Amino acid sequence: MNLRPIGRVSHAPVPARPSFPIVRGAGTLINIAAVLAGSTAGVLLGSRLPERFRITVMQGLGLFTVFLGVREGLLTRNALLMLGALLLGGLVGELLRLEDRLERVGERIEARVSRAPRASGSSTRSRFVEGYLVASLVFCVGPLTILGSIQDGLNGDIDLLATKSALDGFAALAFATTLGWGVAASVVTIAVLQGGLTASAALLDDVLTDRMVDEMSAVGGLLLIGIGLRLLDIAEVRAASFLPALVFAPVLVALFGR
Repeated sequence: MNLRPIGRVSHAPVPARPSFPIVRGAGTLINIAAVLAGSTAGVLLGSRLPERFRITVMQGLGLFTVFLGVREGLLTRNALLMLGALLLGGLVGELLRLEDRLERVGERIEARVSRAPRASGSSTRSRFVEGYLVASLVFCVGPLTILGSIQDGLNGDIDLLATKSALDGFAALAFATTLGWGVAASVVTIAVLQGGLTASAALLDDVLTDRMVDEMSAVGGLLLIGIGLRLLDIAEVRAASFLPALVFAPVLVALFGR
């Protein structure tokens, strides 16, 4: 039998995905637009919905937020490390009074956009401030915020932030049916936090490992659980005070995670 040598099989080149010039930070701009659109639709729709429908929508969002938090929390490889980050972050957050400061930001925004004077010394948080606070935390704590902002800053990849924008847009619609225009004001927090992460992404890429990002996402998941409990009126978790835990998580991984 005469065997002929088999030559190399030539494959036709696979066409590359079309690349479009993406401005760094475009993902955050899309996210802001989605939240504004969803909030506007929610406010317009909310006045037409009976109270029981709005309560049910809020409870559904609370349950889903708890689910997301549990899913992300399970990313941790060391529960004690996550606990340490949470406790240290909570202590620092209370020393810095982050929850109170974030509330005051919401109050200032409310004062600028609302002509109705607010009762001085009122201990009851207004619906506007509650909407701003809850929406800011929900939209800015999750792993999509961290990973998406870093990818956007490094190479202009907005896939994750585009996905986050779609989710946030629908969530903003649902939140705004009950919490009103305060949800739209959360775009200030989105711009500052995601914009800051995107701007510093090049530096973060040299420092953060996959393990660090996983632990940051896991801690963010715990904060989401706290927000979900708040939405369900189960516990008034001061989730904003725990935001420094997102910084402590990679630090503890660098010190003790190996």
